[in-house]
Amino acid sequence: MDGTAGVSGHRHADEALLDDPARLAESDPGGMLRFTASAGAQVRESAALAAEANLSMLSDDLRARAVVVAGIGTAARTGDVLATVAGPRCPVPVISHRSSGVPGWVGAADVVIAVSASGRSPEALGAAEAAHRRGARLVAVGAPDSQLQSVAERARAPFIPVPRRAPARASLWALTVPVLLAARSLGLVKVNEADLAETAARLDADADRCRPTAESFVNPAKSLALGLAGSVPIVWGSSPLATVAARRFGDTLSANARYPVVTGALGEAGRGRVGLLDGVFGGLFESGRDIFADPDGSDGDATRLRLVILRDGGLNADDDTDEPLAVEERRADAVQTLAERRGVRCDVVTAEGGSALERLASLMAVPDFASIYLALAHGLDPMAVPAITEMKELSNQ
Repeated sequence: MDGTAGVSGHRHADEALLDDPARLAESDPGGMLRFTASAGAQVRESAALAAEANLSMLSDDLRARAVVVAGIGTAARTGDVLATVAGPRCPVPVISHRSSGVPGWVGAADVVIAVSASGRSPEALGAAEAAHRRGARLVAVGAPDSQLQSVAERARAPFIPVPRRAPARASLWALTVPVLLAARSLGLVKVNEADLAETAARLDADADRCRPTAESFVNPAKSLALGLAGSVPIVWGSSPLATVAARRFGDTLSANARYPVVTGALGEAGRGRVGLLDGVFGGLFESGRDIFADPDGSDGDATRLRLVILRDGGLNADDDTDEPLAVEERRADAVQTLAERRGVRCDVVTAEGGSALERLASLMAVPDFASIYLALAHGLDPMAVPAITEMKELSNQ
């Protein structure tokens, strides 16, 4: 093995490919665009499957001391979604646990939600087994007829079967909705059927806007992908909700497009990472550009920063958030001004919708598609990631 088996693609993006539906289809043999477009359908299907599961046993008189969402990768990201939808006034802590087993303090007073798209990840299985041994309440979410379902049945715990129709990273909504509905049964979130319906409709509408046949100048995902091509992306969220979406974009850019990316919260960025705008890929590079050069064109093999700000712009009252919305908005405005002064290009995606869940969906949909279009423009198959397969083979010898 020389380390390049299955690796293909090209360094410079083929912009023309994105406006050629036939070539796009040929370049996406695994159907990642189609799977991503199914996000709205995932919300509806998972809500129906969760309704059939016996979640009523979670609605007892004993409030959980803490909720641990156990899994890895996209499965763990569902815990971050739950924490941000529950908000700062959630009566118990919600913790995403990304390693095998559960934290040492977990006991009978706690709830463990084990999540795995395949139903066989060591992290979710280890957490489910540990929760059963310690007497913690368990909820499991994963593929039907899997090892995780067997553990849940032995523990007499609710299991929500989620058919695996796509890779885990394209199944975020299929995995997230059961976690939210389990938390609703615990009295931690107020997610109703209208919220789910509006979220699904939002995802459907964004999938239509980002469809392969929509040309780049009217397709927000293709436009975002072309802006990011050849850059080092920095994705910052203006609020806790937007930060979850920013980190999700980092996940998809790394896995689908194989791009290195910096993600985080604008509040944290202001304590140090905003200095990236002054660095060798930011202001120092931009100051040496030819003033007559195409502002959106590439400079040979030069690498530059590209800033993406995800702005919440939500409807939460100030007393329901960690800090007033006005503070978040001023911070986002300040960072955009800093980038403009240094010549660093900046894209802004602003949330839409009434509920926290719908706003989160509006911040995730376009970036999800953009990561796939960016991969296809580089001749990469977003479905097949040789390094992941090779790492599993090497680590499981």
